[in-house]
Amino acid sequence: MNKWLELLKSDDYLGIKKYIKSGADLLETNEGGESVLACALRAGCEMETLMLLIESGADIFDFDDEGVSIFDMAITYDNFSMVSYIIDQGLDVNKTTRKSGFTALMAAACYGRVEIAKVLLEKGADQHVQDSKGFSAIDFARKMNKKSVLELLDYNPDAPKNTDYAR
Repeated sequence: MNKWLELLKSDDYLGIKKYIKSGADLLETNEGGESVLACALRAGCEMETLMLLIESGADIFDFDDEGVSIFDMAITYDNFSMVSYIIDQGLDVNKTTRKSGFTALMAAACYGRVEIAKVLLEKGADQHVQDSKGFSAIDFARKMNKKSVLELLDYNPDAPKNTDYAR
């Protein structure tokens, strides 16, 4: 995985292309179970590089040992283009691979990803679904003080708060 990480860190498109042609394993994972594509998102690679990986066989529906998906990574690292691409490929925006039930909208709320939250809501994200501890996207947005995301949600400041977690 070291060679992959070296190439991805510098977003070396030509080096990555050459490495793939030489037989590099796109299914290789790091110690946390993250795929090459997940590592590319973490490294901040350009969409051109991400598409090279995808067109060469990287799985956009993959997830790591903790259930963190490529889609989750795209939200975390604010890669709007990748989020849109994965949705266009047929991803159900309400599906989660995390055991906790933490959804894409919850992630967008936590990180204050307003534009991504808008798209998720437009594509039918359920803002009222709760994770395994009973917290919704509204609870996460409130906890993280993401007022711009709260404005998109059915947030009622006078409603009883989930005080176990959120403010």
